Amino acid sequence: MKTRTMTFAAALTLALAVGCKENKTKKNVGIDTPKEVEQQKTETSDIADQGFVDGMTGKVWHNYLQLKMALVNSDSDAAQKAAGDMAESFDQERADMKSLAQQIADSDGLEEQRQLFSEFGEKVEDLFTEALSEGTIYKQYCPMAFDNEGAYWFSDVSEIRNPYFGDRMLKCGSVKEEIKG
Repeated sequence: MKTRTMTFAAALTLALAVGCKENKTKKNVGIDTPKEVEQQKTETSDIADQGFVDGMTGKVWHNYLQLKMALVNSDSDAAQKAAGDMAESFDQERADMKSLAQQIADSDGLEEQRQLFSEFGEKVEDLFTEALSEGTIYKQYCPMAFDNEGAYWFSDVSEIRNPYFGDRMLKCGSVKEEIKG
């Protein structure tokens, strides 16, 4: 299994390098066909238990989780990187989400990133719930976020890891909804 994974990683790296060298103006479209989605799910089943009907949403979900963990860890640089990757995932039909993700990527202030993350969560909820084909997404809530106004976020596990307070209040919050695929 390890050799197969290493071979796949080497082939993927080579393909990306050749593709980038040959045409730098092309955008990476992602995984779109059901066959490609199924193949990707098989190859990454140890990473996440959620499956989506399209590759764009799967990539956004993956980047969202990276962003959430960067905020949990109070790592502004990692949050910028994850948000930038997420912004690149969106098509023109989702310009509002793309814009919010880019604002997070452009911000180096942790509190501003957390506020924008909350706003982004409100916008992306329908995308995640409508495209979820399998697994469970946990909608979580912290009543103390933003001066006790409260805020939601999504997680791939039921365990609370609060992106709004990081290690100051790591386990503050609760699961408010389980969204099943």
